[in-house]
Amino acid sequence: MNAITRRTGPPRLPDLAELFDAPFFAGRSPVGLRVETAMEDDRYVVRAEAPGMDPDKDLTVTIEHGVLTIQAERSESTATPQHSEFRYGSFSRTLALPADASGEDVVASYDKGILEVSIGLTRRSENSRRVPIARKDQE
Repeated sequence: MNAITRRTGPPRLPDLAELFDAPFFAGRSPVGLRVETAMEDDRYVVRAEAPGMDPDKDLTVTIEHGVLTIQAERSESTATPQHSEFRYGSFSRTLALPADASGEDVVASYDKGILEVSIGLTRRSENSRRVPIARKDQE
């Protein structure tokens, strides 16, 4: 019997990439860059699998209008392999950032095949206050 589990955290729509993780696509996922996201303290962290890539030549990270884009290019080797399941070519992932993400506080690092992009979150004031309304007709 299957058990029903609830997801914790904010609800989200399934990522299109998750639809291709079905057994039919096993080993042939069309997604070139697999990512995971997390909230860590006051930062939004995105990790992308990018093994065997040179971060200086093959990876580009941009943020524009609240959207993070990771682009990668994997060139095919000059030797012709007898069998290869490696994917070559251009890959790109685009992720919408949280509304409170700061486009100015972004740090990217690459270690052991994982690209990590950490984006600072601005603190929103949780205090509300009443704003006085000035009357222009009583001068």
